[in-house]
Amino acid sequence: MRQDDLYINKIDWISILIYVALVTIGWFNIYAAVFDEQNAKSIFDLSINSGQQLVRIGAALIMILLIMVADYRLFDNLSLILYGIFILLLAVTPFIGKEVNGQILTVGFGSIRIQPAEFAKFATALALAKFMERPSFDLSQVKYQLQALAIIMVPVILIMLQPDTGTAMVYFAFFIMLYREGMPQRYYVLALTLIAVSLLALGIENNLYLAFAILAVITILILLGKKSFTRIISFIVIGILMIGYTYSLDYAVSKLPQHQQNRIMVLFNPDLDPLGVGWNVTQSKIAIGSGGFLGKGYLEGTQTKFDFVPEQHTDFIFCTLGEEFGWVGSFVVILLFCTLLIRLVIMAERQKTRFSRVYGYCVVSILLFHFAINIAMTIGLFPVVGIPLPFFSYGGSSLWAFTILLFIFIKLDSHRVQMLGRMK
Repeated sequence: MRQDDLYINKIDWISILIYVALVTIGWFNIYAAVFDEQNAKSIFDLSINSGQQLVRIGAALIMILLIMVADYRLFDNLSLILYGIFILLLAVTPFIGKEVNGQILTVGFGSIRIQPAEFAKFATALALAKFMERPSFDLSQVKYQLQALAIIMVPVILIMLQPDTGTAMVYFAFFIMLYREGMPQRYYVLALTLIAVSLLALGIENNLYLAFAILAVITILILLGKKSFTRIISFIVIGILMIGYTYSLDYAVSKLPQHQQNRIMVLFNPDLDPLGVGWNVTQSKIAIGSGGFLGKGYLEGTQTKFDFVPEQHTDFIFCTLGEEFGWVGSFVVILLFCTLLIRLVIMAERQKTRFSRVYGYCVVSILLFHFAINIAMTIGLFPVVGIPLPFFSYGGSSLWAFTILLFIFIKLDSHRVQMLGRMK
């Protein structure tokens, strides 16, 4: 292949180096999470998680090579086809997939299985970029808002049927990208208001207090604002709707599966069931807190060794890092994630086409959501919803999906000058 096709000098090596660092640190932490000093095995042993993850890392490297040597126009041309393929896979997963812990998440043959919901993230990002690259696409118009919402909600609905609430939640991260591309701010104000009211409604035992608080805020807004009849009626209607939402929330939560109800309630009352549903988060916080400033040392974590934290090599991998490398190690990893996210924003803003920019912000949105929610989950600031830490947690589907997601953008970025002829 010709040198000018590879565009090696235009590849963002900073992002690649951060990716390598995160995958490597994650791999060592996966080994630490399953390490047993009474029956110590090599980190390369294929019978344990670290050895299996190394094979998956090798497969990820092959995927990176294929992406980097492919024609950059391929991702634009195949975007809708890929979206259709993974939507179809999501649709058939409940019928042909393998059931694990009451969820049907994976499809495949024999020991080779993938989780379509993970791969559908980059396919949805490509589909959104394809739809939104049209010069006529304007998010200030309702019909285009509905088109973008439909692309996002189709996989969300199909994933909820598996059911996998945590993964379905991730798709709402695309609204971060939509905000950058011009989605009206009023939707985000409404969403943040509903989130705040929801948290208050779930956290306050008597919703009557919250209802009075809403009425007080509405009254203040009416008194301080313009005294037009329409404005006053609008505020009154909003207040009534908010109060109705507050009282209906308890009913909605009661219809959730019991384990999801418990996870929500433990968020507000960690001592509700410390030996049951609250066990994971309590032990995770103990592990992170016991690491102190410098940590206990690699392979020296007591919470890790005695398996106090369930799923410590997957969703709760961050507590292994916190226990063995302390505040310093946690800070370094958080700094790497933040640097990668900032770098990706810079890359997204320098794109010459709307397709690449939209896709770039989709990458930022998904990685930010996973990073923030996973860490918040391990320190008890968010309910346990089963969201892995990108490039860090054990698992093939998540590693491969995040790798493909990131490196498609790195590939597009390396060809940004070539794409000058495309419409922004």
